[in-house]
Amino acid sequence: MTTVDRGPDTSRENVADAKAAAAGLASSRKRRPGWRLLLGQPLFVAVVVIAWAIWRSQADLDSIEKRQLDWTLLGRLTLEHLKLTVVATVIVLAIAVPLGIALTRPRLRRAAPLVVAFANAGQAAPVIGLIVLLAIWLGFGFWTAILALCLYAILPVLRNTIVGLQGVDPTLVEAGRGMGMSNRSVLGRIELPLAVPVIMAGIRTALVLVVGTATLATFIDAGGLGGLITTGIRLLRYPVLISGAILVAALALLIDWAGRVLEEVTRPRGLE
Repeated sequence: MTTVDRGPDTSRENVADAKAAAAGLASSRKRRPGWRLLLGQPLFVAVVVIAWAIWRSQADLDSIEKRQLDWTLLGRLTLEHLKLTVVATVIVLAIAVPLGIALTRPRLRRAAPLVVAFANAGQAAPVIGLIVLLAIWLGFGFWTAILALCLYAILPVLRNTIVGLQGVDPTLVEAGRGMGMSNRSVLGRIELPLAVPVIMAGIRTALVLVVGTATLATFIDAGGLGGLITTGIRLLRYPVLISGAILVAALALLIDWAGRVLEEVTRPRGLE
């Protein structure tokens, strides 16, 4: 009986290659919309700001509105707002992330619920009341506003740091220790990389909170774009009021976009 030589059996390899190609295509399709959304947000902000700038250059404004919407003044207020946001965020990260890590270690783990409850109580207080009370106690100015912003924004970063580290699979931690890794190595090479997505979500929330609440810093002479909003309300100049609101919203969207980009960049490969 004559047997026909069919050659090497490649059916399984073809199936495996097809599955791998399909998985790669699906993965790329999952990633691309996310990056399109990331690119869409700054484009939307750019369109809104350009449209506002065209309106500003052509609008029929009175002397008060022209003075409040002067380009030099707008640039200075925007820089003051960014300064408030950046300084407060850096201080919040320098305090909340190490504190969150410490509260997940065995020695301080029992204190974590108490600290989070205290932070929750602080954030429940109205931010304008917190700013005014601190100004009465410490005086008006930039650093009083920074303290109020830090107290208000520390909770999301602290809570997400604790939750992210507590959500790491204990078997991975034990496996790292079984390989002879020190506690510091386990934290830096296993726990923190796996907790990064949750921590970054808290940082994004804190950034948006800081940008929004920084508008209230104008009440204690700390500067920022909130001055346009308060001036527009006080003098019934709606072009000034709306301009301030548009600029604050655009800045908040840009800060949120920067946080999303940072979240994507710092996300460990393999985590979707």
